[in-house]
Amino acid sequence: MRTHSVRSIVAEFALQIVIGVAPCTAQAQADNDLYKAMAPRDQYLISDRDNEIELARTAAPKSVSDGAEVMVLGPEGYTTAVKGRNGFLCIVERSWGAATDDPEFWNPKVRSPICFNPSARKSVVSIYLLKTRLVMARKSKAEIAHAVASALARKAVPGLEPGAMCYMMSKQQYLNDRGMNWHPHLMFFVAGDAAASWGANLPDSPVIAANDPEERMTIFMVWAGKWSDGTPAPQMEH
Repeated sequence: MRTHSVRSIVAEFALQIVIGVAPCTAQAQADNDLYKAMAPRDQYLISDRDNEIELARTAAPKSVSDGAEVMVLGPEGYTTAVKGRNGFLCIVERSWGAATDDPEFWNPKVRSPICFNPSARKSVVSIYLLKTRLVMARKSKAEIAHAVASALARKAVPGLEPGAMCYMMSKQQYLNDRGMNWHPHLMFFVAGDAAASWGANLPDSPVIAANDPEERMTIFMVWAGKWSDGTPAPQMEH
């Protein structure tokens, strides 16, 4: 998916911009060597279904997540575990939420609770679920990237709707090996390369953006001051 997610692509980008930690070439190579292939499939699964439901709901405040649909990951892909009533969808995103060229695309430790609004679930989630089915079928990165490009070109997945966004406010999130649980944030999805239109990535701007050409969108991220459970988050460094 282009979710995004945190996606680890967004978390990594934010880490470089905000905290000033730019991974060196040696570190990037080490990551590629560490996650150069898919791990055994079971390593991406959460054995206790109830634990995955609970973790997924930590993505957003209870006022949102309590009424959301919840999907959990199984050997064939995601299935609905809890029916929703407010149009939101909460899942625990795995490492392939990132682009296929991300060095941690196969990192089995990634657990990113994320809760999508109705607009995002129609488009962004559709791409992620497609990627998930391909991953579970043990397709290669090249095959996954080709399938996503083909689906977008054929309009086999719904187009990105205005107002698409998600919550990533879980204190328990593990975005990637560098970002770990990083910071609670919201993500907004806009078609094309749109960073400049939001004034993103400029000095003192609270908005961070990453262009995701693989999923043909820009991911905007805005920090939140509290985790989903209401406890204060660490202050961001500028």
